[in-house]
Amino acid sequence: MMDEARLTPGQLSFIALANEYCQAIETAGQTDREDFVSSMLRLLPRLYIVATDLPPATGMEEDGYVDNYLDEDTYNIAREQISNILGMDDTYLEVFEEDMKYSDTPIGASISEGLCDIFQSLYNFLSTVKDAPVDLILGTLVAQKEDFEHYWSQILCNNLRALNALRYND
Repeated sequence: MMDEARLTPGQLSFIALANEYCQAIETAGQTDREDFVSSMLRLLPRLYIVATDLPPATGMEEDGYVDNYLDEDTYNIAREQISNILGMDDTYLEVFEEDMKYSDTPIGASISEGLCDIFQSLYNFLSTVKDAPVDLILGTLVAQKEDFEHYWSQILCNNLRALNALRYND
């Protein structure tokens, strides 16, 4: 059983919110466009805040390693469901792409792919920490914060901007 006394409220909030986000992605095919966009616009900012507030490594944690649990079929099914919900609005112009500096051609990005990239990271994290001892959870939270900082924080922000445009510019 997990010793929750060693996990901070912020760490527990991150785990709970990661679970809520994964459930929203997994059940996307059961929602309509308006509800899905509203859900993402509520979840993404909160997820950004709790991930940002995760404490940095203290050196006391075990090395965190996140196994890859999400299979390609599950990823693709979720991506296709979200893409179907958003239709032609799934694609948006990406301005933060590194290649954009060297291109005269606009670079498109996919909301469904971005949301599923975040889903993959969080799904793998949750699968790794499920029933794990607190020391492993703490190390994995550090690894998740690093993944957030170096990879999916920008994806989250880009998708939030695109989803905001869908909701308020239609």
